[in-house]
Amino acid sequence: MSATTTAATPTPPAARPARTQRLRNPAVLAAHRVGYEVRSYFRQSDTLFFTFSFPLLMLTIFSVAFSSSDFGDDQVSVTAAQYYLPAMLAAGVLLSGLQNLAIDIATEKNDGTLKRLAGTPLPPASYLAGKLGQVVVTGCIQAALVIALAAVAFGVPLPTDLGAWLTFAWVLLLGMVTCGLLGIGLSALPRSGRSASAVITPPVLFLQFISGVYLPFNGLPSWLQDVAALFPLKWLAQGMRSVFLPEEFAAVEAGGAWDLGGVALACAVWLVVGAVLCRVTFRWVRQSGR
Repeated sequence: MSATTTAATPTPPAARPARTQRLRNPAVLAAHRVGYEVRSYFRQSDTLFFTFSFPLLMLTIFSVAFSSSDFGDDQVSVTAAQYYLPAMLAAGVLLSGLQNLAIDIATEKNDGTLKRLAGTPLPPASYLAGKLGQVVVTGCIQAALVIALAAVAFGVPLPTDLGAWLTFAWVLLLGMVTCGLLGIGLSALPRSGRSASAVITPPVLFLQFISGVYLPFNGLPSWLQDVAALFPLKWLAQGMRSVFLPEEFAAVEAGGAWDLGGVALACAVWLVVGAVLCRVTFRWVRQSGR
């Protein structure tokens, strides 16, 4: 009799609706999505190579190729590894945020992933927050590895001032969010997942050449410097240089100073542009005729 009574006892009523309500909270869904996106990112070997390890490889190449060269002048000079460290950090932000997200989301539109997600309780905002969270997590890991490689393998001296590291933190975080939002907005440009790399990669590569990543920025023609100043990568690289290069190097910047206020303003403007692009262009399903 007692066994029959126990089997017939109903499940407590309030627990299941509360749990369901919590799982449908957009913030909770976004947090779960960040974890999923990070795990998926590290399972893609091609993505890891071309976007995650690319700055590590380029820093190694430049440091070895120009190991006998000094960058600077008679008063102050640095090794090639120290000179290219901030450039590779800025390039890593652009690649992980803008290029990676633009290609990734365009591919998910093409293979039907977004169409399937449209039929789930996942809001678009939680999906996009998951993508941005993945950029922040992987971008921080990438930056830590680039700095560790420079310090351990090439003996680059790291800042000892807390203020320099705080500058590094806000430039890195602001750059990752800005480039991530721009990548989401630009994911609407490719007409298919197959063409995404061909559409997104060339302008990203062009920006790296004119923004002081591969070539010394002060050696470029003034008109090309003015063009680069319209885009965020130049400002990200400048902010990174203010952290890892001696103060004397500020004299060769376009305005004769690091101009961190300009770095913050330029990135903030592009962050707003990226947010507007996301709002205007992102759809679960690509519109017909595109």
